Amino acid sequence: MHPIERLRPMPLLCALIGALYFTPAVAQDATAVPSTAQARPSSLATLFEAAWQRRPEALSLGTRMSAAEAGREAARRWFAEPPAAEVSLRSDRLNRNDGAREYEAGLAFPLWLPGERALVQRSADAQLGAVSSRARMAQLETAGMLREAWWELQRAAVDLDLAETRLDAARALHGDATRRQRAGQLALTDANRAGGVLADAQSELAGARSKFARARLALQQLVGRDAALPDAEQLHIEPLPEEAPAIGDSHPALAALLDESAMSRSAAVLASKRSRANPELTLGVTRERGEAGARFEQTLTVGIRIPFGGGAQHRSEAGMAMAEAIEHEERAQLERLRLESDLLAAREAQLAAEARREATERRATLAEDTLRAIAKSFRLGETSLPDRLLVELEASEARRALAHARIDEAEAISALRQALGLLPQ
Repeated sequence: MHPIERLRPMPLLCALIGALYFTPAVAQDATAVPSTAQARPSSLATLFEAAWQRRPEALSLGTRMSAAEAGREAARRWFAEPPAAEVSLRSDRLNRNDGAREYEAGLAFPLWLPGERALVQRSADAQLGAVSSRARMAQLETAGMLREAWWELQRAAVDLDLAETRLDAARALHGDATRRQRAGQLALTDANRAGGVLADAQSELAGARSKFARARLALQQLVGRDAALPDAEQLHIEPLPEEAPAIGDSHPALAALLDESAMSRSAAVLASKRSRANPELTLGVTRERGEAGARFEQTLTVGIRIPFGGGAQHRSEAGMAMAEAIEHEERAQLERLRLESDLLAAREAQLAAEARREATERRATLAEDTLRAIAKSFRLGETSLPDRLLVELEASEARRALAHARIDEAEAISALRQALGLLPQ
């Protein structure tokens, strides 16, 4: 019997599925990305720098730091406010015009209230710390968005590569089925099934391309430029922390709230201290004469000006600042609980992803071993073609699962680092 005639009794559906998935291209690592993504390798660290430079917080950070530093410099000056000068002239020209003249020049020096200077210094330090912690919090938020977009693009690239591989196999299968149908070796319904498989592969490829384009545009929107994936054979994985310690006050999400609370408390204490306006030391020089032709006499005046208390206005400012401090402290406590829960979940997810990757590696190894054995058995005529095609399909699915499992594990490590407040590396 002719070899082709021995293929006709087999279930055609098994042949279609097996030939669709088994191709030399599939034997490569399923993490390979399409050629459109090979222009310029990128990494999370380099992309993070580009994404951070585009954030409004990064653009305004220098100005905010300069403003906070100016507040610290203001606390180091000798007087509470810059000195003020005063010059006046008194004359009798409008009435008697006897030549009476009086010239007066003086300086006023606003003085610090007791303990005010140290409180201003403390408030400036708290403001500087709050600016820095807000920037760190914005960096962590940027890292979270970047990590999500990055791994979504990695996964979309794998699906696109697999869809392209499937389409190539479907086209080859459809061409072979068409030739056999024209030669009278396959029924028309069998050829139509091959055409349906080709249409399904084309539809899957269109969806994969759309998903890849959306993922790539999302990442491009974050970093401001096109970003290519790294070498598929060297999947970039962030360093796994040796331990997942408890959430500390240095975590950017907590530090931002705690520094805001410290700044509000400093403002409240300072507002309480400034229950009145600053006293002023005045120094004045006066030259005067009583009438024309008389000698000018010169006198020196030293005085101090002590304002009365501000009352309700200062109490209102202190109360509002203290209310903000209490609010930030309570929010910090709630945020700590949330972060601890997120860290526990991220740790469990990372361990689960590692276990899944190890399991899929074992499955892929077993599937490859079985495929080699079945292929040898088929060549010896001991195994039917449908059985071989099913084994080939299993091996292809195992490679696909392994590619996704590796990406899932890398993403879980990134999520763990995000929960710990660590930036991309």
